[in-house]
Amino acid sequence: MHWVNMTVSITHCWRRIGIELGAWLARALLVALLGLGNAWAQTSSVELTELMPVRKDNALLLNAQLKLELGPAVEDALIKGLAVHFVVEAEVLRDRWYWTDKKIGAASRYYRLAFQPLTRRWRLNVSSEPISGTGLAGSISQNFETLAEALSVIRRQSAWKIADAQSLDPDARQRLRYDFRLDVSQLPRPFQIAAGNQADWNLQVIKTLRLSEELVR
Repeated sequence: MHWVNMTVSITHCWRRIGIELGAWLARALLVALLGLGNAWAQTSSVELTELMPVRKDNALLLNAQLKLELGPAVEDALIKGLAVHFVVEAEVLRDRWYWTDKKIGAASRYYRLAFQPLTRRWRLNVSSEPISGTGLAGSISQNFETLAEALSVIRRQSAWKIADAQSLDPDARQRLRYDFRLDVSQLPRPFQIAAGNQADWNLQVIKTLRLSEELVR
């Protein structure tokens, strides 16, 4: 009888330990998931909220609006003196069943964003040509008090000419391709390798839009 009571006691003890261990693991998993959710919430993100081509003065113009947020890794690199480059490209393509699609219009815009530690201001260079570390002469430079003000310029492209109206064919199918991305290739080589494994640096949005008959006539 004594051994039976001891066996029952040990069984209940292990059962209680198992329940407590299961509860502890469940709490640990919940904490981990919450922590992971917070990490995801802090990563860089980009979303295209508006893409509107318009025809005006014998030209096809584009209005685009982005919802762009930089994650902590990108902001930290900027604060430490690293310039970050963004590229936006727009192409107008005509469908050709017998060959590759014909490019009838294209435009590119390049942004270089940098923090100036001496003045505590943000400098944004904008150009239609690629911007190198030393080749800033051909770009338009603007200074901003805050990062948010500088990003507001990058987020918006207004009345941007992407094609001549006479290049459009009313009898053909044409489409617009829009591509915005953070240009990792402009980072120093060590940063390029590290950025490939961080979600903060993988910023890109691509969208294709069929041009309406009203735009191509």
